[in-house]
Amino acid sequence: MKKVTVSGKTVEEAIEQALEKLNVPKDRADVRVLEEPQKGFLGIIGGKPAVVEAEIKPDPLKEGLAFLRETIHHMGVTASVSEEKTKEGARFEIAGDEIGILIGKRGQTLDSLQYLVNLVANRYSEDYLRIVLDAEGYRERRRESLEKLALRLGNKAVKTGQEVRLEPMNAHERKIIHTALQSVKGVGTYSDGEEPNRRIVVRPK
Repeated sequence: MKKVTVSGKTVEEAIEQALEKLNVPKDRADVRVLEEPQKGFLGIIGGKPAVVEAEIKPDPLKEGLAFLRETIHHMGVTASVSEEKTKEGARFEIAGDEIGILIGKRGQTLDSLQYLVNLVANRYSEDYLRIVLDAEGYRERRRESLEKLALRLGNKAVKTGQEVRLEPMNAHERKIIHTALQSVKGVGTYSDGEEPNRRIVVRPK
């Protein structure tokens, strides 16, 4: 049961009964007062009760998860998705045999799916939720790869005395490069260009 219409002597009583029928707390329901109570003649004849309509609010994470599973299905990929709650929202882990299709070149497909899942989930949330999508540990492998790349290009910039420009990356991956080179002596970094072609430039100090 996701939606009920209930009457009561007062609005408060009707709301209480509606929440009891839905079996949810008040913050998990959208309540609309359809009719205010009316006293009858001499307070006895022809009185009308209050009428309210209550509906369970969609769960943002469940909506995002359902959207992701449906999208994967429509892409023709057989995969499972597990959910792990985090402080900021959740982490959805995708597992299956054709994961490469969902990851895409340099993780672009996975990033696009993550963006869409966050849009769907946050349509139903009053506070911002951050949902991270991963597939067979791709995010960690990509982070390690970028850190190694950063150190290698940092050394190149120091040896040649020239700037080194990396390929365009999203904000999250640029942050990994910046962080990896923060503690390297003789090297600095800055971002150049406009999205989606914004890139890191490694320069000797």
